[in-house]
Amino acid sequence: MKYLLAQNKISIFGKEDFCPAHILECGQIFSYKNCGDHFEVLSKDKKAKIFETESGFEILTDDSKYFENFFDLKTNYGEIKRKLSKFEILKKPIEFGYGIRILKNDLFEMLISFIVSANNNIKRIQLILGRLRERLGEKKGDFYSFPIRERMLTVDEKFFAEIGAGYRAKYLFNVVRQIDEDRLQEWQALSTEALRKKLITLSGVGPKVADCILLFGFGRGDVFPVDTWIEKMYNKFYLPEHNREKIRRNLTDQFGLYSGYAQQYLFYYMRCCGDN
Repeated sequence: MKYLLAQNKISIFGKEDFCPAHILECGQIFSYKNCGDHFEVLSKDKKAKIFETESGFEILTDDSKYFENFFDLKTNYGEIKRKLSKFEILKKPIEFGYGIRILKNDLFEMLISFIVSANNNIKRIQLILGRLRERLGEKKGDFYSFPIRERMLTVDEKFFAEIGAGYRAKYLFNVVRQIDEDRLQEWQALSTEALRKKLITLSGVGPKVADCILLFGFGRGDVFPVDTWIEKMYNKFYLPEHNREKIRRNLTDQFGLYSGYAQQYLFYYMRCCGDN
């Protein structure tokens, strides 16, 4: 995919490997808004606006280098799609979600966001994370940054309950006392399986949340988060199975290092067209 990096803008040429709706609505991020004529995305203390043009898209931001990495623009998704298209089960999902790219979001933000996401719906997740930004984040013009750990250490469990986290309030209160941003960065050096075991020791992080953090935060392509939609897909196209750990192992065995990419195409397709 061709693109041009400028000081306050990224120009993307072509639409076959980049589509903001596909990228933002496939379950990997919650801090975004569809504004009708453009999308707005928040990550850490940064903001980007994405507009469609005749030749592609323009990403307007004060930190184009950050969003070049965030949208994984250097990775050749055309080649990934070609490799995955050899699997019959992925042909329609890839055609449907052709513009998906796996984001490289801030690790601490991913950890907190996916603890909030457990057994939750997108509208409520966005509401909780928005309140978290507004009450503990730093004002950045017309938006608030995602709060750093030091700010989250200043509040009690009741605060998290008051912003709507429900039973997850105790997990959020505890996890910021277990881990910091630097330690998460240090864990990048671990193997995927060792990292998964570390993440599961954290408050509020189960196997599915761990896999989401591995894929959307640590960029590990050899994981396959299994939720209701993936379980439904598996029982529709494979042998009946309701043990999600077995489903996860079977799918990572099948797709290997491209498991995370396969998961995104299948998840997005099932959520949008699963009953067709």
